[in-house]
Amino acid sequence: MSIPLLAGAALSVLLGLAHSYLGERYILIPLFRDVLPGRRTSMKRTLRFAWHITSVLAFGFAGIFWAIASPGTEVARTTLVIIAVTFVVCGVVALVGSRGRHLSWIVFFAIAALTLFAAR
Repeated sequence: MSIPLLAGAALSVLLGLAHSYLGERYILIPLFRDVLPGRRTSMKRTLRFAWHITSVLAFGFAGIFWAIASPGTEVARTTLVIIAVTFVVCGVVALVGSRGRHLSWIVFFAIAALTLFAAR
């Protein structure tokens, strides 16, 4: 086990949690209330899901750090699966967050499928 990589994984998880929670509390909610009041809901949804995708990517990196640090794992395949799952989650966040209007979810799912195909 690589202690530096496991520490990097733990810090990546903490970063993702802090980014989503603190960003929602201190940036997005005040932004929507004070700067973008009213009915600009599609813009607000887009900003919100784009913000949280950054956190999802931090969790994906944590998984990659963990996979590389773990002895006895098939690192390349495990890393590809983690990348694919990360892109699936990004796709779900974009699809649900935009109610299907922001088409990035199609690209996220395509990347996930191609990555899983490469991992087989």
